[in-house]
Amino acid sequence: MISPRWCPPALALTLLAFAGAGSPLHSQQLTADPATPLLLNDVHSRLNATTVAEVLKPVTVDEVITAVKRAKEEKRSISISGARHSMGGQQWAKDSLHLDMRGLNKFIALDAERGLARAEAGITWPALVDALEKAQAGKEPILSITQKQTGADELTLGGAVSTNIHGRGLLWRPFIQDIESITLVDADAKVRKISRTQEPELFSLVVGGYGLFGVITEVEIRLRPRLKLERVVEVMPITGVTQRIEERIRDGFVLGDFQFCPDEKSDNFLKEGVFSCYKPAAPGTAMPVSQLSLNPERWRNLIVKAHTNKAEAWNDYTTYYKKTSGQYYGLDRAQFNHYDVDYEERMQAATKEVPAGSLMILEVYVQRPLLEDFMAASAEDFRKHNTNVIYGTVRFIKRDGESFLPWAKDDYACIVFNLRVTHTPEGVEKARGEFRRLIDRAQARGGNFFLTYHRWATKEQMLKGYPQFPQFLKLKKHYDPEERFQSEWYRYWREEFSKQ
Repeated sequence: MISPRWCPPALALTLLAFAGAGSPLHSQQLTADPATPLLLNDVHSRLNATTVAEVLKPVTVDEVITAVKRAKEEKRSISISGARHSMGGQQWAKDSLHLDMRGLNKFIALDAERGLARAEAGITWPALVDALEKAQAGKEPILSITQKQTGADELTLGGAVSTNIHGRGLLWRPFIQDIESITLVDADAKVRKISRTQEPELFSLVVGGYGLFGVITEVEIRLRPRLKLERVVEVMPITGVTQRIEERIRDGFVLGDFQFCPDEKSDNFLKEGVFSCYKPAAPGTAMPVSQLSLNPERWRNLIVKAHTNKAEAWNDYTTYYKKTSGQYYGLDRAQFNHYDVDYEERMQAATKEVPAGSLMILEVYVQRPLLEDFMAASAEDFRKHNTNVIYGTVRFIKRDGESFLPWAKDDYACIVFNLRVTHTPEGVEKARGEFRRLIDRAQARGGNFFLTYHRWATKEQMLKGYPQFPQFLKLKKHYDPEERFQSEWYRYWREEFSKQ
């Protein structure tokens, strides 16, 4: 359920603009005006407007320690954010001291012999990849990241740890596989370094722990040689995707996904898709100076068309992708994508056909042999309830056996839906029903759902997907007895599980 503090989007955006980069409240100091509340919201769904007491922007670990000590003295909770893309309220807590971690963004060191890199939690993926390239100038191949989220790039490393993200890998587990160690400031303002061998229980809780066990300040990640990859594209029915994935894996492909048709008026709705995979290029392949890409302006036009003329948007998208088959990319930058923070404003300026609202992501998981059945059932439900699918993709994940709250409980097919939500109470209630039915369909097919894109799952759905969640709440109190680190997401579920 969303926060009862309903805030009209226009008002929320006005307040956010007031507290923008030029405001003293967002200075790089560890102080702010306590008499001036701030309304914060997530970038993508914009449905989590929450008033915090202050926004602090630490740029050193000492400043993080000072903030935690201050919160302890004032008996305040702390909330934490990076790039502000999370949509379920995990970043904010009402009346909290809020830590914006984007200023703690230094690249620290590369250990090429061990294949490890250390960086502060606020560094973004482009900055991290740039730093790795600079540290290995003149070498080939260089070491770089294995995976990242593929919907946007300006996301922080600490956020990737907190949510245990994944990318488009065909044989990879979630991000925990790439983490060597984590440094965090705990509820007592003490610095702790944790790993699989040093406080392993806390390590398993922090990765995919949604910021509830401390402030992540530094991450040491495992690297791999940056492969040169060739993209191979075909437009195909979903019927053979799971079999084709196995074939691609046998042929040495490392990345891939299936971006499905979102046009509910088409016979191919959720049935046809762009199947795009990446295989290692032949030795000695030269990387092209330039090649076809979906530049920001073309992407913006597609977003508008996806809302107003899905048939044309899908034709444009498939035509573009087929033309890119045979192009070459580095393993790291092949996972980069453009994202417009102001996508909604641009769309509203381009068309008056779409009521004010936003896109909202839901990610569910199903047993791979049941993918086609799940998509057929979803298409039927979407048409019945006029669900507006703007974009969606199918990816593949290997089982996570390390984090305490693994969303990847098996080798799943991951289905990501970007749904249009109208910003009215009725529109939000409609979306809540759509999300819950999607979770039911996934769980009926041996699957699961991602925890923090929303707070709309039922308690029964939560217990079915995460039966260890009550123990997670107990361990939260064990490591943080005063509940220093909080969020609206945490408060909601704490209350739900406190009910008899």
